[in-house]
Amino acid sequence: MKMIKFIIARFLAFWALLVFASTMMIFIWFYLFCFFMKDPLKTRYHRRISQIWMGIFLFLSGCSFKVTGKEVFDGLENAIVVCNHNSLIDIPVSTPFLPRANKTIAKKSFVYVPLFGWVYQFATVIVDRKNDQSRRASFEKMKEVLNNRLDMLIYPEGTRNKTKAPLKSFYDGAFRLAIDTQKPIVPVVLLNTKKILPAQPSMYFTPGKIEMHILPAIFPAGHSKDSLKTLVFETMGNYYLANNP
Repeated sequence: MKMIKFIIARFLAFWALLVFASTMMIFIWFYLFCFFMKDPLKTRYHRRISQIWMGIFLFLSGCSFKVTGKEVFDGLENAIVVCNHNSLIDIPVSTPFLPRANKTIAKKSFVYVPLFGWVYQFATVIVDRKNDQSRRASFEKMKEVLNNRLDMLIYPEGTRNKTKAPLKSFYDGAFRLAIDTQKPIVPVVLLNTKKILPAQPSMYFTPGKIEMHILPAIFPAGHSKDSLKTLVFETMGNYYLANNP
C-alpha cells in the first residue's frame, strides 16, 4: 500500500506541476500590464490576477482553500503580516489570498526561476541574504511598501521548516520593521501545506484542504524587538499545535 500511495503521489505531483506551468503560460500575458503600472495599483492588480490563477490551479490540482479571520483586517491600518513556512506551495497561495494587497520578501534565487521568477518579482522585495548592502536596501524598500499603504508579508523562519517542531526560530527583520515603523503585526498560520507538498520526499503531492488562519493583530507599542518576536513566535506556535490535525 505504501508503494502504491507513493506512486500516486508522484503522479499527482507531475500533474500539479503541469497544471501550474500550463496555466502560468496563459496568465503571464495579463501580468505584462504590470510594466505600465506603479504601486500601489500594480500590487493590487497583481494580487487580483494571482487570485484567479491560483484559484484555477488549486481546483485543477484537487486542493481547496479556506481563510478564517478576515475580520482582523477590518479597520486596521496597513500591517506587517508574518506567516509560517512549511512548503513551496505556501508562497504562491499566501500573497493572493490574504484579504488585502501585499508585497512579500523573497530571496534573490527566486528571480532565476524561469517565467515564475519574472512574474513573482512584481509583487516582492528581492533580497540577497549573502550581501549586507542588499539586506539594508531591502529593509528600506519594505518601509516604502508600508508607506504606499500596502501590507508587507514576511516569512520570519526564512526558509521552509523541515523539522518536526511547529516553527523554526524567527529572524529579526519583521520585528525590527514593526518597531521602526510602529505598524501592527498580523500573525498568519497556514495548515496542511506540509502534508500536501512536503520538502521530503521531493515531487510528492497529496491534494487536500489548505487553511489560512489569520490571528488577531499584535501592536508593537511597549515592546522591544526581542519581546515582540517572542510573543509572535509563541502565539503562532501554540496556535499551530492546537489546530494542526
